[in-house]
Amino acid sequence: MSTALGVLQPEAFEQTGRVNWLRSLPFIGVHAVCLGAIWTGVSAKALMLCCALYVVRMFGITAGYHRYFSHRSYRTNRAFQFVLAFIGCTAEQKGPLWWAAYHRHHHQFSDQAEDAHSPGRDGFWWSHIGWFMCDWYNETPLESIRDFSRYPELVFLNRYWVLPGILVGDLCFAWMGWQGLWVGFFWSTVLLYHGTFVINSLCHMIGSIRYKTPDTSRNSMVLALITLGEGWHNNHHHYATSAKMGFFWWEIDVSYYALRALSVLGIVRDLKRPSARALDSGRV
Repeated sequence: MSTALGVLQPEAFEQTGRVNWLRSLPFIGVHAVCLGAIWTGVSAKALMLCCALYVVRMFGITAGYHRYFSHRSYRTNRAFQFVLAFIGCTAEQKGPLWWAAYHRHHHQFSDQAEDAHSPGRDGFWWSHIGWFMCDWYNETPLESIRDFSRYPELVFLNRYWVLPGILVGDLCFAWMGWQGLWVGFFWSTVLLYHGTFVINSLCHMIGSIRYKTPDTSRNSMVLALITLGEGWHNNHHHYATSAKMGFFWWEIDVSYYALRALSVLGIVRDLKRPSARALDSGRV
């Protein structure tokens, strides 16, 4: 097994698979400072800002980090590619190259011994958040994301991924004061963390299975609504390169609707979708 992608050797788990609590203090701190709303109060305006930031930044993760950088499910120009990476960085889930490299690794070894986050093997807590706080998966395996690591602007964002989020936090504070920061920025950031992480954890534990895949991926309408379409996870593992994860009309996929609108404007193009044969094959 190669360790370039952070493949966890069973005999090394006790030494390298532990959460680094010291390095994770900023991540834990983002959760803790949400309590600042006790002193600032929570206004309707601050809640609206929280919701808006959640949706926009979730789109940066779902349509950007996931469907574009991880799976190349559509094409766009270099400028909008940077915009997608920048918006994704504001969610504070590390850089686009890091995120995409480990997600590709997840698909290669989904629910196998090498998978970084398999709830069936390692339990809910580890697959949801523990692996994210572990030193073993801290570095970016650039050799696994060579198609995008050739762009210096993406390498820059990947290295300084925390800066876009700090900028957004500063703007929230400048516009709405402490409520804008605590409620608008930090609340939405924590919701984004766990909204994204439930796909790694709960979407391999609860929901329905339409396609027979070599993993435990499932479909969930509730999680799809929370994540702008990512909850159709069994669909996704069946046909990972599709820009549309809600394969059928009743499967709500807000990220895909937004991508379709962007394609009409000529900003993105060549949106991949599963063929009729792919939709019918492999059904349980």
